[in-house]
Amino acid sequence: MDRLPRWADVALVPLVSLALAAIISALVILSIGENPGEALSVMVDGALGSPYGWGYTLYYTTSFIFTGLAVTIAFHAGLFNIGGEGQSQLGGLGVALVLLSVPWPHWSVALLAASLGAAAFGAAWAAIPAWLQARRGSHIVITTIMFNYIAASLLVYMLVDVLRPAGQMDSATARFGEAVRLPTFDQIPGLNLIFDKGMPANITFFIALAAAWGVWALLWRTRLGYEIRTFGKSEAAARYAGINPTRIIMIAMLLSGALAGLMSVNNVMGEAERLVMNSAEGAGFIGIAVALMGRNHPIGVVLAAILFGFLYQGGAELGLWTKIPIELRIVVQGLVILFTGALNYMVEMLLVRIFALFRTKGAA
Repeated sequence: MDRLPRWADVALVPLVSLALAAIISALVILSIGENPGEALSVMVDGALGSPYGWGYTLYYTTSFIFTGLAVTIAFHAGLFNIGGEGQSQLGGLGVALVLLSVPWPHWSVALLAASLGAAAFGAAWAAIPAWLQARRGSHIVITTIMFNYIAASLLVYMLVDVLRPAGQMDSATARFGEAVRLPTFDQIPGLNLIFDKGMPANITFFIALAAAWGVWALLWRTRLGYEIRTFGKSEAAARYAGINPTRIIMIAMLLSGALAGLMSVNNVMGEAERLVMNSAEGAGFIGIAVALMGRNHPIGVVLAAILFGFLYQGGAELGLWTKIPIELRIVVQGLVILFTGALNYMVEMLLVRIFALFRTKGAA
């Protein structure tokens, strides 16, 4: 079977998939009697047309980078971790416990401690499905799905019966305090010339970019990364080469869970400044689409996360300024997932035929 050039597989297939999703989305908007051009204009202006819009877009982008990387590193080990939502929620619990247990003197020290707590709790929540896969043969997809529900129930219990301050009605922890408030973009020298007050993008964005670089370096510049990718390509070959399957499964899932848990630093410590219900905000599931569209490469994950950040913020603007329901962004996200995931092979085969046609005409 003919194959696409590397550049086409990496860049052209996602772009064509995105174009197809956009066309179908436009048809959906037309079907409800609205103007697709107006909808696109509102989304672009609301998400990218101002420093305020960019601030929210990059806030969502930060969360999606972490969860996209979590899916990516597991995928390279041949594992499909769809438990990012639960791992992110448990990461948020780790952040809250760390920040509420000690009167931290400065946000920088608290950020380090909170990051360690988030990563540890996320990794611990991923460790159980990993062990069940490695030692008992339980399918990682099934166990991570179930652990999402368990995490949600555990969080309800903790916020209602354990961590909620006396006399407080809403299910949330106490606020963490002024000393541990993370700097937002409008408080960072240089960026404060661009960004306005009142938007949630914060210093965690740069941690997410560093995590993307770290995942790239791990997977393609270390022996462990080579073992992870080898195991993901062929377990039999990896066993023959002396690679321990249990070790690789555990390490890959622990790293995946830690990355998903780190997402909570952005919204629990950075935006909400306390732990609330649904702290993951759906980012664990969006990370699957981000990884698929980013072709499971850290650079692609960052670019795809920006796209989904745009869809999230732009979709919110649609709900505010047009008659188009905000739920439409879920439809658009679903279409992007459909074409970049389930129908990815169809798009690839279409492009293979087009490339083969051009080669035939060139040879003639």
